[in-house]
Formats: sequence, C-alpha cells, structure tokens
Amino acid sequence: MLKQNKVEPGDYREAMSLFAGAVHVVTTDGAAGRRGTTVIAACSVSDSPPTVLVCLNRASATNDLFVKNDVFALNTLSSEQIDVSHAFSGLTGLSQDDRFASAEWDTIATGAPTLIGALATFDCRIIEAKDVATHRILFGKVTGLRVGESREPLIYHGRTYRALG
Repeated sequence: MLKQNKVEPGDYREAMSLFAGAVHVVTTDGAAGRRGTTVIAACSVSDSPPTVLVCLNRASATNDLFVKNDVFALNTLSSEQIDVSHAFSGLTGLSQDDRFASAEWDTIATGAPTLIGALATFDCRIIEAKDVATHRILFGKVTGLRVGESREPLIYHGRTYRALG
C-alpha cells in the first residue's frame, strides 16, 4: 500500500485511473460553432432544479465553444457505443465533422447535438462556469431530457473501457 503526504500529479492521475466512471460525450452547437468531446468527469448536482456538471480541460481552446454557445448536451454512452467514445476522445485525430459523422444526432431543446441511442441525454443551458486549476466546470440546468433503452453502460476504469455485464 502506497501512502504519502505529498501528492504528485502523476501519482494523482494513477490513483484517479482506478476511479470507475460512466463515459459521456458532451456536445455544443451555436453561433460559436459545433464541438463534442468524450468525458468521464460529469455528475448530477441537483434534481430541483435538475442540474448537472461537466468538467472540461482548459488546455483545449476549442472547449471555450461550450461557454460561448451557453449550451451543452451530456450524452451517456452504452457499452455498444465504444466507437462513438473513441471518435470524440481526441486520440483519433478526427475533425469535428468526422466525429459527428460517427453517429446519429438530433436536438431536444437548446440546439446542442443530442445522441440518438444514448442511455440518457441531458440537454442543458449553462447557469455557471467556474475555472478550477486545469479544468472548467460547467453547471447546466437541464432543459430537455431523453431516456433511451435500458442497456449496459460504458465504463472507464484502469485506463480501459469496460461493461458491467
């Protein structure tokens, strides 16, 4: 068992790789342009009013589009949508147009692209954006919602994708 008082970034990342998380694709569209990226750092904040948060790395200047558009959709992926996660991960080198071409999309309320076939989609208006260290936390009031078919979620743990089944 490793126990230490000083927490180095590499050690922190290694410990966080053991933090199992649902995989999502967060999207936006509007006057500033269309953008989508794979995230794990997202969760519920409140059910009254329905609010979620998502954390985006500030190192990517294109993540500024989310705040400029003032909307986002959080699309929760099933284990069958691993290719969508890969396409939006940024590791493939795909353009935004090619990423979006990897799946079917529509909109619900805000105009942000919503993934057809996602386990759940939370269509949000940004009510607050807060910069903390390397990331920007977007708080979104859920203005539209779609619940898909009951399937196994796509989970990321130990630097690999997993399914619960």
